[in-house]
Amino acid sequence: MSDAAEPVPPEAAAPRPFPCPKCGAELQYAPGVRSQQCPYCAHVEEVPQSEEEIHELDFHEYLERLGAAAEGEDVRTIACKGCGAATTFDPNVTADLCPFCGNPLVAESKVVREIPPKSLLPFKVTEERAHGSFRDWLRGLWFAPGKLKQFARRDHPIKGVYIPYWTYDAKTKSFYRGERGVHYWVTETYRDSQGKTRTRSVRKTRWYPASGTVWRNFDDVLVLASRSLPAHHTEALEPWDLKNLEPYTDEYLAGFRAESYQVGLEPGFERAKGIMADVIDGDVRRDIGGDEQRVHLVRTQYNEVTFKHILLPIWISAYRWKEKVYRFVVNGRTGEVQGERPWSWVKIALAILAAVVLIGGGIALFAAASGR
Repeated sequence: MSDAAEPVPPEAAAPRPFPCPKCGAELQYAPGVRSQQCPYCAHVEEVPQSEEEIHELDFHEYLERLGAAAEGEDVRTIACKGCGAATTFDPNVTADLCPFCGNPLVAESKVVREIPPKSLLPFKVTEERAHGSFRDWLRGLWFAPGKLKQFARRDHPIKGVYIPYWTYDAKTKSFYRGERGVHYWVTETYRDSQGKTRTRSVRKTRWYPASGTVWRNFDDVLVLASRSLPAHHTEALEPWDLKNLEPYTDEYLAGFRAESYQVGLEPGFERAKGIMADVIDGDVRRDIGGDEQRVHLVRTQYNEVTFKHILLPIWISAYRWKEKVYRFVVNGRTGEVQGERPWSWVKIALAILAAVVLIGGGIALFAAASGR
């Protein structure tokens, strides 16, 4: 199955607006307080709490329904020509900057059919706190260009974006074949450099064939469904408090962007298998036992596979430094910070030179003291 979603006719609705009942301006979701607030008159509207249960969807059944075009909904998105990210666009905005790379966006949207998210984690970290974390992070960089400190004192746009993820559950049964290594010691006789006969203990390993079956139940294996952010940065934002997922409602997206997934349901499960494989390998090695293990073959069955499409909150700032784009991300629940940074090779070279001088001076002092 292809990652790409099929275009559909452009009659789909724009993102749902939430006008303020007092002044008519657009309400925005207020992180951490479970309400929407008007940025102009400060009117507050509580987000209605859904009683809908968050449940897993059958993976194979859903794939069949997708193939028959029986599932999915139409979503209007804007694709960035710089990085390829596809995000929602406020209906009253005609131009903006891409939150992922800082390139200009123009309101030339397309409508695609997608699996809708059923749950999300709402933002808890405010924009002000995320902005402060960005400035603190820039100021604390070692070996950064000197002008970057001045850059940190300026205000730069930071965007709140709901990033798409898949979670997968599965009951696995894995047959393996390998070898168990058991250490033992033997005494060897040898001659030293002076020709004298000596003995020493040497460790050896006996290998025995091993095979068996291990079982493992996986719950909420998290897979990033975006290609717009470096995976090592988003992985470093974990863990997420997935036990606190809320049923999806448009109110949580007011004032924020939502990225459309770029990794489809089926390719996402292939990535999940890789995550599961690392855990299964540990189970196999423990089952083999001994002092060392060799694993030659693992065959895994994935049973009762279910999934969820969820949105997770991330603050993103894409800043340009000497024509190169650097990205900074903040976990919208915990405030955890990750980012890309420029390096000052002049500062690094000076630091290395200073270290060489110090080491050379220490050696000279030691030599002088030894010659007395």
